[in-house]
Amino acid sequence: MNKQAQNDGCCPKFNPEKWDQKTFNWENKNFIMETIPTFLHIPLPSMIGKKVAKMVKAAEDEQKTEADEEVLLLFRDPSAFKSEIYLSVTGSVQGANNSNISGTFISKVFSGPYNAIPKFIKQMTKYLATQGNKAKDYYVHYAYCPKCAKKYGNYMILFAEV
Repeated sequence: MNKQAQNDGCCPKFNPEKWDQKTFNWENKNFIMETIPTFLHIPLPSMIGKKVAKMVKAAEDEQKTEADEEVLLLFRDPSAFKSEIYLSVTGSVQGANNSNISGTFISKVFSGPYNAIPKFIKQMTKYLATQGNKAKDYYVHYAYCPKCAKKYGNYMILFAEV
């Protein structure tokens, strides 16, 4: 990632309008994936940083990173004790766990604490129902790291696979 950071933060500037209430059709969108253990959906923070740093380095070493404003770091919890992390890339990354995601996704931007995600999922479910849709699965993208979130707001994009 180029780290075209906003002001003095380390994360790229987030543009909520680009992601809020949009539909994305992904056909074999390239990601690399890692897993981390969680306890009741709560990951160990040090585990997240290490895994994300490993993923970013692998993508940078292969020159497969997306532009800062396009990169997605998605989190999906298949169970209360495991979280999957997906980093979007421009192609296959040697030595990484390459994964492709296909489907139709509706996104909505939320702002609030991490523990508000169940509330945001309920709001998203209602929003989807107004469009005649129902989510099969959810992925969350956090716009900022915890340090930048304190400064700029804790924005997240909820992607519902429909």
